Amino acid sequence: MDATYIQNSIEQLKLNIYNQLHHSTLLKYTGEPVLNNHQLFYLLLPFLNGENWDENLNISAVTIGMVHASLSEHDKIHEQNATSKEQQLTVLSGDFYSGRYYQLLANTGNIFLIRKISEGIVNRCEQQMKVYEPNKLTINEWLNSLLTIETELIKKYYSFYHFEKYNTIMTKSLLLLRLNEELINYQNGNVTAFIKNMMGSLNKFETVDSVINQEVETLIESLNEYLQTSSVLKDELKLYIKKQIAVCR
Repeated sequence: MDATYIQNSIEQLKLNIYNQLHHSTLLKYTGEPVLNNHQLFYLLLPFLNGENWDENLNISAVTIGMVHASLSEHDKIHEQNATSKEQQLTVLSGDFYSGRYYQLLANTGNIFLIRKISEGIVNRCEQQMKVYEPNKLTINEWLNSLLTIETELIKKYYSFYHFEKYNTIMTKSLLLLRLNEELINYQNGNVTAFIKNMMGSLNKFETVDSVINQEVETLIESLNEYLQTSSVLKDELKLYIKKQIAVCR
């Protein structure tokens, strides 16, 4: 197994998700569903690391990817011009994706998995809604919210299939990569809702750059230590993750 095999596996999972969500009208007006390659990698991590893998696991990974796509569509909705054709279709695409992943889950007949995923959706959405609430949060509370948004559904997936040993590497990596993305956006003049709200929690001695960079450095140090000492992952996967981390410096 090498980086090409890992990337091909991610692309195959992405294709499977696209096939489940395909709709010509939505494709024309809203484009392909938004999928995060880093999240897809961690959905596949147990498989890539040699865990027993069957069709139920494959369907579950596809379903979590579909849930992420649905939530991403709803996250696109702007408060202004929400009545435009594109915005209306974006709302519909999120609803359509929601219907498709519940349809796929219903076909499995696995009520316990449906319950787990539903719990994850609720927890994730509760944190996402904090961006629109007037309550002032601390920096750590914002970071914990972002962590839940990025990782909660995969944590529920890991929990259901008893893959909790991958939680540490998954949660730290996805938080690191999201923070790095937020910082790049900010430095390029794109102030996201998350950054805008976090700025209101800074004291007069702090800046967005300094706070995020400090957290990024802490996560990189922790991840490198984990990869150096842990025997959980194959060496090829450790190398792949190290390359992901390296782009955040």
